Amino acid sequence: MTNDSTTSAASTSTGATSAGATSAGATWTGMVPVDDTALAVTDTGGPGIPVLYLNGHFATQGYWRRVIARLGTGWRHITYDERARGRKSGRSADYSFEAAVRDVDAVLAARGVDRALVVGWSYGAYLAAHWARRNPERALGAVMVDGAYPYDWLDEAMEQRIRQQFRQWGRFLPLARPTGLVPRMTAEQMADSNIEVGRISRERELGPVLDGITVPVRYVVASGTSLGSRGDEQERIRASLDGVTARNPNIRISAKVASNHGALLKKDSPAIADAVREVAALGRGGR
Repeated sequence: MTNDSTTSAASTSTGATSAGATSAGATWTGMVPVDDTALAVTDTGGPGIPVLYLNGHFATQGYWRRVIARLGTGWRHITYDERARGRKSGRSADYSFEAAVRDVDAVLAARGVDRALVVGWSYGAYLAAHWARRNPERALGAVMVDGAYPYDWLDEAMEQRIRQQFRQWGRFLPLARPTGLVPRMTAEQMADSNIEVGRISRERELGPVLDGITVPVRYVVASGTSLGSRGDEQERIRASLDGVTARNPNIRISAKVASNHGALLKKDSPAIADAVREVAALGRGGR
């Protein structure tokens, strides 16, 4: 993982702002208060379409730097670290998925953004799906990067496997936390959050959310296995998208890339940037 900033900050703040777009070329970095914590946010400003990037489960905003570079300065890029992630975002008593959805609204409100295109990878794709479904008048569209597949992968055995895995990692977490490489959450909190994703992913839960989306959505789908998967498990999960695209004409696959789940932000930023451009053109009738 990395905590590299997405851009160099031209100005820095320690409090929230309710102002609109920053002046062209002026990047704002600061803390946005929400509930019992505050989130580290970066906003490149400018008049371009606002693109809000939603991180992988325990990842940080630095992961998006290649996608942002590929899209260039004609867009307004907004990134942030979720609760207890990265070096600066604060701890919280609430790491639930619903809290994470509230944080999307908090960041946009603090930066004075009424409408945005959301791009989510992995866990962030679930956030993008739920936020787009709940806010059709505010969502220009969404790009899901290898996440938000409606599939029942969580059972009792998997839940125990997740808890055991995080217990094993727990002894090493305190050593890595000062670097920002892992969340400032306990192993139990991380396991609980991971298990919650499994429940949100169930077809009966996520399927209606995706079916109800009325704005343009494009998926960038990875290939192969990654950390924690077994056999063809991930490919079976990805295949669940076929039913979604058959039911909802707003949702399409933009690209299936060769990289696995963990590598596609690094290796396939052109495909992700193309999907963002495609959604933006659909959401605003062309650029």
